[in-house]
Amino acid sequence: MLRLAIVDDHGIVRAGFREMLAEEVEIVIIFEASSGEEALQQLRECGCDILLLDLSLPGQSGVDVLRAVRRQYPETKVLMLSGFPEERYALAMIRHGADGYLSKECERDELIRAIRTVASGRRYVSTRTAELLAGECAGEIVLPTHAQLSDRELEVFLQLARGASVSDIAAALNLSVKTVSTYRSRLLEKLSLSSNAEIAAYAIRHGLILG
Repeated sequence: MLRLAIVDDHGIVRAGFREMLAEEVEIVIIFEASSGEEALQQLRECGCDILLLDLSLPGQSGVDVLRAVRRQYPETKVLMLSGFPEERYALAMIRHGADGYLSKECERDELIRAIRTVASGRRYVSTRTAELLAGECAGEIVLPTHAQLSDRELEVFLQLARGASVSDIAAALNLSVKTVSTYRSRLLEKLSLSSNAEIAAYAIRHGLILG
């Protein structure tokens, strides 16, 4: 029996995945959570084998939860969920330790295949992600600059792009304002940007957030 958890801040998304998994007798949904904080609390209380984890969460983002899971629950498999296509985040999330990446628009067959793949100890890579990996290795694909951000830099970047202040981010991530400011300075330098407004514009231009 596979113990699975669904973490997404939209109830309708959780319900959709729950419905797709309803007929799978070997899969039991052990808990659902609508935020990163709630997910980590549930993991402390009951744990799970596979975590379906939304990338964009209020407060602690999916990236932050992924970091915590890799550090505290290394045996837990993590399938990242996103409303964005593979080109946006798939390679970055796999580099940061995710066991696979799924679009929220995925079909039931792909969801089941991904769950069974990671449960067997392998990483799930969709056809499109495999193409991106192959293209990168062959030098045929030049990754966008934001793909070079560290996981923490990416996390801070996404929150800044959505309008969060440095102090807001520090509180959400349990970091000092000085530390978050340092991450902000680094990502501004890497992306050749100079302000939060430019961060937001960059994120919208590259389809990282909705405008």
